Amino acid sequence: MAGLVREIMTTDPVTVDPEATVEEVVRLMRRHELPGLPVVDANDHLLGIVTESDLVLSDDEGDLHIPHYLELFGGIVFLEPLRRFEGRLRKAAAAAARDMMTRDPVTVEADDPVRKAARLIADSGHNRLPVVDDGRLVGVVTRVDVLGALAAE
Repeated sequence: MAGLVREIMTTDPVTVDPEATVEEVVRLMRRHELPGLPVVDANDHLLGIVTESDLVLSDDEGDLHIPHYLELFGGIVFLEPLRRFEGRLRKAAAAAARDMMTRDPVTVEADDPVRKAARLIADSGHNRLPVVDDGRLVGVVTRVDVLGALAAE
């Protein structure tokens, strides 16, 4: 049996404050050679995660054009959702972790079975997951951690 996530997770992960600047986030990612950092408040509640992809707009997102719209009876009707545009704009102009982070990241509970973490990692395509206990960050589990536990069975 592969056991529980708490048995294989990295405790005391490197995190950032929501007010951390882009420069601070990049510096921590480089210093610790991490592809992403959990964003936590003063009580270690997980607010989101900043990953390398949050720091760089990909080519298909590089064009921040205003969504197509129609002028109708003196008003504007957008033909595509503004939410996606607003998200891209927020990340492009980000000055702090809270502005660039992905909110509500995929997480796993500390007492979940390792197999559940494996499923979440496979389904989400992420290489690492924040581990929470009652909404508080208690660790991080990686694809390698999960593979090691499953291989040891």
